[in-house]
Amino acid sequence: MIDEFAKEYLHAELQWTREALVWKLDGLSEYDVRRPLTATGTNLLGLIKHLATWEARYLGENFNRPFAGPLPRWQDSDGSDLWVTESESREQILEFYRQASAHSDETIRTLPLDALGHVPWWPQPDVKLFSVMVHVLNDTTRHAGHADILREQLDGRTGVAASQQEQTDNAARGAHCAMIERSARAAADNTQA
Repeated sequence: MIDEFAKEYLHAELQWTREALVWKLDGLSEYDVRRPLTATGTNLLGLIKHLATWEARYLGENFNRPFAGPLPRWQDSDGSDLWVTESESREQILEFYRQASAHSDETIRTLPLDALGHVPWWPQPDVKLFSVMVHVLNDTTRHAGHADILREQLDGRTGVAASQQEQTDNAARGAHCAMIERSARAAADNTQA
């Protein structure tokens, strides 16, 4: 009984986090969903491509359920699973994520939590579905957090889902950031004194 509850709970969290991540692209231009926003090139559409690739591996290949389509090679020198070329459309990447998610969902639905899988790059490669589900949820949540920050950098839009989008009050945000800046400077001054 607890196994079924745990599986349903983890699965629902993964599905919700996927939706929140995809929502971060809403209303953005092609340039904004693709452009590098960190020193390492992190970008919104690339995060989705990365997560699609790794869900297809973790909850597909590693449980002897290969994904039907081609996957970027692991650790390509160009990090091809983390960015989107000009020949790849937003819709292609979103469709890839939908297909990878559906494939993962089917693995989760059909296998018990103690089903054995094999993740050859892990130190202890023989794993159970439970461990891989937790890993994929953790990775998806981590990247959704990255997407939150990237989206806020682009246009100030915040919120964890379309239904929970926060209204922007630029004056209040400015005052809040100024207060934090004053506190940071005061702390720095105190440590130098």
